[in-house]
Amino acid sequence: MTSFALQAQPADAASWLELAARAEAAGFDTLQAADHPGSCAAPYVALAAAAAVTSRIRLGAYVANAGVREPILLATDVATLDVVSGGRATLGLGAGHTPAEWRAVGRERPDVRGRVDRCLAVAEATRALLAGETVTVHTSHLDMHEARLDKPQPVQERVPLLLGTANSRLLRWAGAHADIVGLSGLGRTLADGHSHEARWRPEQVDAQVEQVRLGAAGRVNPPALEALVQIMEITDDAEAVVAPHAEELGMSVAEALDAPFLLIGTAGEIRAAIERHEKRWGITRYAVRTPAFDAVTALGLL
Repeated sequence: MTSFALQAQPADAASWLELAARAEAAGFDTLQAADHPGSCAAPYVALAAAAAVTSRIRLGAYVANAGVREPILLATDVATLDVVSGGRATLGLGAGHTPAEWRAVGRERPDVRGRVDRCLAVAEATRALLAGETVTVHTSHLDMHEARLDKPQPVQERVPLLLGTANSRLLRWAGAHADIVGLSGLGRTLADGHSHEARWRPEQVDAQVEQVRLGAAGRVNPPALEALVQIMEITDDAEAVVAPHAEELGMSVAEALDAPFLLIGTAGEIRAAIERHEKRWGITRYAVRTPAFDAVTALGLL
């Protein structure tokens, strides 16, 4: 069964709370908030407010920046959200690609290997803290001494973990340990420090999914796969809408329409694309942004 998460940001209290309630009523599985310190709202504060006007929808960051978040503080935020939401929190993590966010906390962004090392260390430590363990780590990527989350304890026995990435090593680790793998389709960070190369061609998605499968070998319940949708639009002329995006990405229109990171076409064409994505890649979840709200509801899949 296909499910959808909504990634959104509060602009004011009234519209944020209304959106959270609408997303739950519409049937979205999860409400997600981005984590870019200094340029967007604090995710766990926003999600705690959303918890007060909802009762079913899951709540989590997409994704918390492991480069600038310390595990004990992150675990405390997630556990608190789990308590105030009655057990609906998720732990979403990513490696953190924006240099300015690292510099803002007095760190220089390391190379890819360093960011991956840090992300894995934070993921393992945060999960251990949420599980009630005492954590001591002394490495170049993370330094903790006898950290323990005594209060608050999460309501859930195990808080679900989503890891968002396109990095091969992180994909393998997520295959082995995560509950949801967020396929971002985002490659190397470009010179502006925010944009990315796209890894959207079908063979590139094949390679990303294969890394997850390698990591998941032997798991009874492998992780669900979720694609981060950059653009979703219901239209009678998908090729015309996709063409400028395909040109910008250096892809053919056909390749762009095959990518799970764009959902463009008639409602029927999008539903057919979703069926193809599940058949080829096993993708059953999609994360969309607020402008796609009405398009998702129009599909009749919620």
